[in-house]
Amino acid sequence: MDNTVRSGTELLWSALGGDPALVDRVEYGGTSGLLPARLPVMDLARATVAACSLAAAERAGAHGPVRVDDGAVATAFVSERHLRVDGRAPVSFAPLSRFWRTADGWVRTHANYPHHRAALLSALDAADSVEAVAAAVAERKAVEVEAAVYAAGGLAVALRTPEEWAAGEQGREVAARPLLTRERLDEAPPRRRPGRLRVLDLTRVIAGPVATRTLALLGADVLRIDPPGNPELPDQHADTDVGKRTAALDLERPSDRRTLGELLDSADVLVTGYRPGALDRFGLHRPGLVVARLSAWGDYGPWGGRRGFDSLVQVATGIAVTEGSDGKPGALPAQALDHGTGYLLAAAVLRSLTEQDRDGGTRLVRLALAQTGRWLTHTLPRYEPERYVTESDGPLGRLRHALSPVSYEGGPTGWSRPPGLSGADAAEWLGD
Repeated sequence: MDNTVRSGTELLWSALGGDPALVDRVEYGGTSGLLPARLPVMDLARATVAACSLAAAERAGAHGPVRVDDGAVATAFVSERHLRVDGRAPVSFAPLSRFWRTADGWVRTHANYPHHRAALLSALDAADSVEAVAAAVAERKAVEVEAAVYAAGGLAVALRTPEEWAAGEQGREVAARPLLTRERLDEAPPRRRPGRLRVLDLTRVIAGPVATRTLALLGADVLRIDPPGNPELPDQHADTDVGKRTAALDLERPSDRRTLGELLDSADVLVTGYRPGALDRFGLHRPGLVVARLSAWGDYGPWGGRRGFDSLVQVATGIAVTEGSDGKPGALPAQALDHGTGYLLAAAVLRSLTEQDRDGGTRLVRLALAQTGRWLTHTLPRYEPERYVTESDGPLGRLRHALSPVSYEGGPTGWSRPPGLSGADAAEWLGD
C-alpha cells in the first residue's frame, strides 16, 4: 500500500510544484480496506488529503511528520452521510435526482435545487413526480434527454462507456490537459496579510466548499457569498460551511455589486465554483490576488460552459459503467471527485500563497471534476488480477493459476513443477 499511496501523493505534489523531498514526511496509517470500489478511490482520497496536509504544513512552517489516517480520510469523504441535525439525517439526493431508463440506455439527472427541478420538468413537459418523469424519459433516447434538459437550464447526462467518453470531443479535450493548471499572471506584489488570511468563497455544493472549509480550519477568515434567492441547500450548508461566515448579495443590484468589489479589494484569495464564464461580467480580477477556479467539465471544449456535479461527471466519463453490474450503472462509494478535488483545490491555494510570498504575482489555479475523474481512471494504479496470474502446461492440461505472493530479492519466481495426476507419484523422497 505504501508504494501506491506514495506514488499518488508524489504525482499530486509534483503537479502542485512542491519540493519532492517533503513527500518523505508523510506517514500513512489507520484502518485498511475502506471506500471499496473497482477504481482506486481510497488511493485518490489518501493522496489528495496528503497533498493538502503537506501544503498546509509547508505554509505553516511545521517540520514534523504529516500523518494521514485512512479512517479519518474515508469518513471525511462521506461527511454528508455522517451529518446529523438535531438527530435528523440529511437528504443527499432529491427524488428526481437519479438514474432513469431511456429508450436506448440510461440517463442521470440532478434536481436537488428548485430551479434545476423546474428546468427538468419543463424540458420533459412532465408533472412533478417520479412516475411522470420516468414515463417521459422512457420514450426518448438518452442523448436527446441530455440535450433537451441542458437547453432548458437543467442537468441531465447520458450514460457513456469509458470508450465513448474518450472518443468524444470533450473527453479528448480533458485527456489532452494536465490534472490542474497553475499560472502566474503578472508581476504584482502579493497582498499584505497583517492578520488572518481573507478568503472570498463563491462556490456551491461540495468540492469548492470543502476547499474553503479546509482553509477555514487552517485559520483563514472565509466569507461565503450566495444569491439571496438561491441559498445553499440546508444540509449542504450544515456540512460544508463549518468554520465560515456566510452572506447574501444580489450581484444584479449595483449596491451589492459594489459591496462585492470592496470585499475583493481587501481579499487575499478568491475561490469560484460556478460554471466557466458565469461570473466574468462582474469584474473579479484584482492584482496580487490568488484565484482558484473550479468547474465540472473544464473551461474548454464543447462542454466548457456546462453546469455539472460529481454524480453527472461519473456518468459521462464511464465511471458509472465501470462501477456498475448486471447491466445497471453504479457509482463510487463516495462523492470522491468532489471531495478529492476540494482537498486538491485547497492544496493549490496554499502552494500558490507560499510561492506568491516568495515571488509575488497574481496567481490563478484551475481544476475540474472531469480532470480528477481522469486522474482516478487513468493515472492511479488499479488492481488488475491479470498481473498476478500465470499459465503453465502439465499433466492436468493447460492451467491458469495465481502467482505466489511470497517474494524477496533472489527468491523463486514460481513453482518448480506443475500439479501432477492425483496419487500418481511414488511414495518416496526426491534425490538431492
